[in-house]
Amino acid sequence: MNLKEAFRFQNKLQTLLDEAQAILGVDANVTRVENTYLRHKVMPEAEDETVLVAPETEYYEQITDIARFLLYLLEEKTRLYAAIRKAKDSLDLDMDSEVSLNAARQSIARTFKRMNDLRNSEQILSNGGTGYRFNAEGNQVTYRCDVKQVTTINYDRKVIRAALSALNRKADETSTRLDLCLVTSTVDYAPPFDVNASFAEAFETFLNA
Repeated sequence: MNLKEAFRFQNKLQTLLDEAQAILGVDANVTRVENTYLRHKVMPEAEDETVLVAPETEYYEQITDIARFLLYLLEEKTRLYAAIRKAKDSLDLDMDSEVSLNAARQSIARTFKRMNDLRNSEQILSNGGTGYRFNAEGNQVTYRCDVKQVTTINYDRKVIRAALSALNRKADETSTRLDLCLVTSTVDYAPPFDVNASFAEAFETFLNA
């Protein structure tokens, strides 16, 4: 398989791990509860009746196997991680670092694009200002006036535009290289079941192995 397929199977293993843990995390699945109705105490002619409380999962009778399956999935995840690490080490670029760097480039590019899209503007803020004056009686009173607000960019647009173009170009080039690595790499790992298998199908494969 290639790295793209390996990452997909990695996600599949995690989904199955989560599902197995969810089953084992419910007390009703990992304990046996019986209710005995003591009818004979109140009606001598009646017999006591014991009823098993219905479990929450179809795997109630296979809880120990589910626990073993959980450990098996963890082992497979460990094997797959090691195979992915080996495949990454054979690449001509540090994949993890480049993914992180590209995320940083794209984040900065979004900031620069917003700056590049800003324009100088001018507007009148009606009654946006206040002042003081003396009235006819000589008393100081406040008054309101319109405000002319002028907004101008506070940076060199050419520098920002050039940097934005360079960042986008580098990010695109890196994304292309990363995509190529995903499909041309070789991961030395054989999936024990199909990536589209359901939990029941994967569990059955484990039991029959």
